[in-house]
Amino acid sequence: MKKVLLSAYALLCSIPFMAQTNVQGFVFEDHNQNGKKERNEKGIVNVSVTNGLEVVLTDEKGRYILPISDDAIIAVIKPANYRVGVNENNLPQFFYNHKLKGSPQSKYKGVNPTGKLPESVDFGLVPQQENQEFTALIFGDPQPYTQAEVDFFAKGIVAEVEGIKNVPFGLSLGDLVGNDLALFNPYIKAVKKAGIPWYNLLGNHDLNFDATTDEMADETYEAHFGPANYAFNYGKVHFIVMDNVLYPDPRNQKGYWGGFTPKQLQFIANDLKLVPKEHLIVLAFHIPISETEGDSFRDADRDQLFELLKDFPNTLSLSAHTHIQRQDYFGKTEGWLQEKPHHHYNVGTTSGDWYSGKLNEQGVPVSTMRDGTPKGYAFINFNGNQYSLDYKVAGKLKTYQMDIFAPKVVEKGRSTRSGIYVNFFMGSKNDSIQYRVDQGEWKAMEYVEEIDPSYATTVYEWDLTEVLIPGRRSSNPTESKHLWRGKIPTDLEIGKHNIEIKAIDQFGKTYTETASYRLENHK
Repeated sequence: MKKVLLSAYALLCSIPFMAQTNVQGFVFEDHNQNGKKERNEKGIVNVSVTNGLEVVLTDEKGRYILPISDDAIIAVIKPANYRVGVNENNLPQFFYNHKLKGSPQSKYKGVNPTGKLPESVDFGLVPQQENQEFTALIFGDPQPYTQAEVDFFAKGIVAEVEGIKNVPFGLSLGDLVGNDLALFNPYIKAVKKAGIPWYNLLGNHDLNFDATTDEMADETYEAHFGPANYAFNYGKVHFIVMDNVLYPDPRNQKGYWGGFTPKQLQFIANDLKLVPKEHLIVLAFHIPISETEGDSFRDADRDQLFELLKDFPNTLSLSAHTHIQRQDYFGKTEGWLQEKPHHHYNVGTTSGDWYSGKLNEQGVPVSTMRDGTPKGYAFINFNGNQYSLDYKVAGKLKTYQMDIFAPKVVEKGRSTRSGIYVNFFMGSKNDSIQYRVDQGEWKAMEYVEEIDPSYATTVYEWDLTEVLIPGRRSSNPTESKHLWRGKIPTDLEIGKHNIEIKAIDQFGKTYTETASYRLENHK
């Protein structure tokens, strides 16, 4: 093992890096959980430690050594069956922020000067039994622009999961706040009430916009949350969390673009070299790698990412950003290098349509998204290296998985251009949606990419009202990627007719919902 470490270190030193010195330390079993290595606390072998580029394994004594610059973050990659400590806000403390002179001056404060590097930067881990069956809680885009919106987030989302049981950790997929980085602390205090360790990643509204380089755009984020690029393990799942917001946009130095830097791709490559091929690789970032709205992601970076993943048969990637919800699948046509397509889940947001819409009984905006997906949050259920997904609509029972739109009344015997629409919130065009009327024959519904009529009616109510509605008008509808249509039978008897919907998702789970319409003759 010592020879391997020395060889690896010689190789690392040959790579160009702004290294002024080396960092070394131990990863150890922190039995008294005080964060300090005691003489009787043994080191842990074969744990990955990174400086944000290189990744090395600890030796038999738990020791590691890495090159380091005066502006770097050293982080341990949590192994399975261990946990890292959390601070008073339930934020995992798996890193050491080393900024000799601190962050550059900016509108929002970054990291204070850390001074001289300690002789040993140690990471204490606590042994724990990790079941291979577990569930992670996922938030998309909390994105409050004001303290009032932080309160909406806390009351409408976090309150539902406060003190949640049997969920070992949560993750927010970026846009933790909306440009005002002073809201990081109120956001942290809100999520703390979930009562579980909470990981975060950086979104395009979490940046230091006065930064002139991409490397300096996450200084305030780092001061609150640590590295913007990191990894950890739980059971047989390896999580890679990345900042995929390039700011300023390298094409014109204005705005941002989705993508990865060469250093980030090298970090992923170095990290994956030490991960068993049969493990499930879950990548989490903010901007979807599928281009849902124009040229939002640099294609070459997605291709390089797929090249790094080609030998891992079990993969999933997560994003948010769009304020809609969709399931994307990448095959060979899209650059994926395996027979089984890669699944990318663009998660619906906890802020929904940016805290718009009518106010519910709690005084919180309903904030349905433009594709008709109600605001909410996701659960990923893991079983070894396999997974399934659930979406929980805020304020509704967990069984509420679809919305049905149908006319209230239709003329008997006359064909109509109206239809029965089903918005299956977690669906994709690969799913099976069936319907029947009055216990009749089950028929397949037609997958369509249209605006959700249920959502459209709620939006245009704001334009037609003669009395001001409390709240704020929602965004205009956009095409939904999980919408189905069926014809309305008009050749039945006068009166009420019951509609049943049966949806089967990609994981084989079946959901049902009912609605009705009436047939009448003109008087």
